[in-house]
Amino acid sequence: MTYAEDRKPQSDEARTTFDPEVTSEFAIPEGLDVPTQGAESETSSEFAVPEGLDVPSPADAEPEGSAFSPPSTYSARGAPAAFTPATGVPVVRLTKDVPWQDRMRTMLRLPVAERPAPEPGPKAEEGGPAVPRVLDLTLRIGELLLAGGEGAEDVEAAMFAVCRSYGLDRCEPNVTFTLLSISYQPSLVDDPVTASRTVRRRGTDYTRLAAVYQLVDDLSDPASHISLEEAYRRLAEIRRNRHPYPTWALTAASGLLAGAASVLVGGDAIVFFAAALGAMLGDRLAWLCAGRGLPEFYQFVVAAMPPAAMGVALTLAHVDVKASAVITGGLFALLPGRALVAGVQDGLTGFYITAAARLLEVMYLFVGIVVGVLVMLYFGVQLGAQLTPDAAINIAERPVVQITASMLLSLTFAVLLQQERATVLAVTLNGGVAWSVYGAMHYAGDLSPVASTAVAAGLVGLFGQLLSRYRFASALPYTTAAIGPLLPGSATYFGLLSIAQNEVDEGLGSLTKAAALAMAIAIGVNLGSEISRLFLRLPGGSAEGRKAAKRTRGF
Repeated sequence: MTYAEDRKPQSDEARTTFDPEVTSEFAIPEGLDVPTQGAESETSSEFAVPEGLDVPSPADAEPEGSAFSPPSTYSARGAPAAFTPATGVPVVRLTKDVPWQDRMRTMLRLPVAERPAPEPGPKAEEGGPAVPRVLDLTLRIGELLLAGGEGAEDVEAAMFAVCRSYGLDRCEPNVTFTLLSISYQPSLVDDPVTASRTVRRRGTDYTRLAAVYQLVDDLSDPASHISLEEAYRRLAEIRRNRHPYPTWALTAASGLLAGAASVLVGGDAIVFFAAALGAMLGDRLAWLCAGRGLPEFYQFVVAAMPPAAMGVALTLAHVDVKASAVITGGLFALLPGRALVAGVQDGLTGFYITAAARLLEVMYLFVGIVVGVLVMLYFGVQLGAQLTPDAAINIAERPVVQITASMLLSLTFAVLLQQERATVLAVTLNGGVAWSVYGAMHYAGDLSPVASTAVAAGLVGLFGQLLSRYRFASALPYTTAAIGPLLPGSATYFGLLSIAQNEVDEGLGSLTKAAALAMAIAIGVNLGSEISRLFLRLPGGSAEGRKAAKRTRGF
């Protein structure tokens, strides 16, 4: 027999007759008698009732295994009330005379099944809205808002407003620190459509932020007739819009901010000019590093060195000035107050991933400032500069001068944030009110600086929210620059100075105080905003009252 004939397939009968060695793995070996129980299979169900156990069943019960059989303890007479009340489920009606932010925030805090359907508008095309293009427009608008420093909840509200204005009501936006995504499902039986966009570059331009808010407000207006092409055209104009202030104006504003901050902590005219010069040098060096493509961390390191070097040089030259005020003024121009407020706001509203990322960004920027200042202070101490932390308690009380300096600080901070010229006056007055309240509570009332800072920041948030509601705009341009006079610049400097002089315990204590002041500012601003919403008119007509923020327990 050849090999091919040997490998030729054989029939089952042939294999049974000529290959007795080939047996099934499950066959019973010869000589082993296994009793069989009738014709049943040897395999049994895991849910079979064991032998000898009799389970009585009621006569009227349905067959075993039915999912519709009522429990034995159920009684129709004592049944609980139906899920739907006799009066029906209350319908949420949104009033149209409140800002779109409040209306959309109320919608986002409702389950999808309880959201009222959008009213048919002229913006929806005859064949239905172009879902991919609407989602793309929504993501582009959300990208500009998130890159401009807006809070995650407000970005979600804006994205939901854009989708709803084009008839896409069953959509769910999701915002993190670097990723935007949105999902739309036409109905329960249709496949969802999901799109996402990554935020790679961030820039502070509150003029662009205000223009985006105006676009969303126009889209949310039921009487508007803005097509997708018109919305894309306006969005392209917003992206191409030049900054309202030139580069030299930003550098001058940085110097004036540092000078005003140095006067705020007790400096005189010489200190003002020294702090302004150091801050402008640091700003130019930071622009140079940015043009070379260095990360923002190194930009902060370089920008923090000239103000600190200026203070050390004045001390080594034995000039009778407060070198601590010069360095503190330079720190005021660098402290990331905007990112800190946004991070704490995201954490308080339930966006913990975004909040953690923002606070981590703040920590990196703060470490960059610490490195730059510590390098200069270390060399100054080694060269014999007489820098002492005792100057922290010798801040003179000059109410008129300090209020004027605080208003100048807020004004220059608004210029650095690229705010609209129409908002600069309001934020300047808001900053003066904030410092007046802080000075009255801390200096006149002898209260702790943390409590005084929290109350002053709360008023800033309250006034900023009221102004934003009046203009149907974002609250950031009215609050961020106004908290500038409250930033913990002096506490940060004296903490770093103590560390440079090997007084680590005192330095860490001062830095902890600075962190407490920063948290008081952020929480105060957010609390002031929430208080304004708490007592103003609600957009929803439900008897349940104001819905809690997302991902909370709903108390």
